[in-house]
Amino acid sequence: MNERNDIKNEEEITEPTDTPEAEKTEKEGEAASPAQAEAQPKPKWTLERWLGEIFDVLEDFAVFSAFFVILVCFFFRPTIVNGESMEDTLHNGDYLIVREIGYTPTPGDIIVAQNISLTYHPDLLVKRVIAVSGQVVDIDFATWTLTVDGETVDESLYRKLDGALRTSDYTFPVTVPEGYVFVMGDNRNHSADSRFTEVGFIPEQCILGQAVVRLFPLGRFRLF
Repeated sequence: MNERNDIKNEEEITEPTDTPEAEKTEKEGEAASPAQAEAQPKPKWTLERWLGEIFDVLEDFAVFSAFFVILVCFFFRPTIVNGESMEDTLHNGDYLIVREIGYTPTPGDIIVAQNISLTYHPDLLVKRVIAVSGQVVDIDFATWTLTVDGETVDESLYRKLDGALRTSDYTFPVTVPEGYVFVMGDNRNHSADSRFTEVGFIPEQCILGQAVVRLFPLGRFRLF
């Protein structure tokens, strides 16, 4: 009987107990940790650290530049407006971004196309699509009236001069051939475009894309 009591007493003595002193010590240890962390000296800006930071910035810039170049080369292209034929919408020297991939010409779009004319320069044309394959274009040069498939086109946004619209060496109405578009400049009396045989209808395969952004000058930034 005494042996059993002795064993029980030993078990009770060896069991861990949570005393107020132990809890206090534990809490003080936890509270000391942040203070100790703040007391640790901050790393100094050494030359090696400066060079590492500069390298990281240059690396990020190189990645961004590569992404931008790939984006421009495969999906967009920059183009500079040459001449006054698209005033007041576009001006000489305006810097455009042109969307190339998956573009289908639509009336009203501003396009950039290769100029296949042997008598008219520059090499690239920046014009507005008036009509596409199969549509009928008619122009009344005395009244500035332009119609497509019998519907009058709103000309109020485009620059006009006093007097009649510059005449054409085509006989209107005309039907746009399959695979071509009919284009005009917004500055109607100062634009060589599809009204004249020196430019004529533009083959769709010569269209480089649609102007989507005027990037520069920054004061005239615009989405189209």
